[in-house]
Amino acid sequence: QVQLVESGGGLVQPGGSLRLSCAASGFTISNYFMSWHRQVPGKERELVAVISSFDGITAYEDSVKGRFTISRDNAKNTVYLQMNSLQPEDTAGYYCNAKWSTANYWGQGTQVTVSS
Repeated sequence: QVQLVESGGGLVQPGGSLRLSCAASGFTISNYFMSWHRQVPGKERELVAVISSFDGITAYEDSVKGRFTISRDNAKNTVYLQMNSLQPEDTAGYYCNAKWSTANYWGQGTQVTVSS
């Protein structure tokens, strides 16, 4: 019933941009803290950006601050991650997360590869 489906990943050159989308179903994202995380093989999954429920306050990992923007469209029940000035170290699987109280939902991820 509860689903998070990421899309928008792909291969881009350094300095390029991508916009990731996370479409939610089975719940209303306005009631949840929504976040993007990324993970590369052999490393821990890391928080990239988070947007709070209702008031939309955002926070970012230092390495992406100023380059990435998380946003939500509650009418579309969708969360976005706009990624600009992409660098090879941004290459990872990107995962959408919804959290509220004991609820903690994950999407299956979308791959972002930054390479020339």
